[in-house]
Amino acid sequence: MHKHLPMEEEVMDLLIGVFSVVMLIVTMTVVSLWRKNRTRRLAFHWIFAHFLLLSIAAYFALRAISFDPTHAQASEEISLLLGKAGLAWGAGMVCLLAGIVKLSRR
Repeated sequence: MHKHLPMEEEVMDLLIGVFSVVMLIVTMTVVSLWRKNRTRRLAFHWIFAHFLLLSIAAYFALRAISFDPTHAQASEEISLLLGKAGLAWGAGMVCLLAGIVKLSRR
């Protein structure tokens, strides 16, 4: 039996690599915009909080899909990890929304 979800060997490394590169590009872009617009600091803090929570959500989701399904309580553990990923993602979306609202105010 497989020790994780059946997928090609390189998929997990590819997921982590692509996520990391995209987050690096997005973070660098937002830092650049933040430096140009220092009057809206709080908005950018909300957006950075979103990035942090999104990264935490991705971490939990990747742990869930790489969890050993032969483990005695695999179903419970995977469900818990996916629940944590969903909570982190939801909180991150609230932070993103708060940042967008702050940026849109004049």
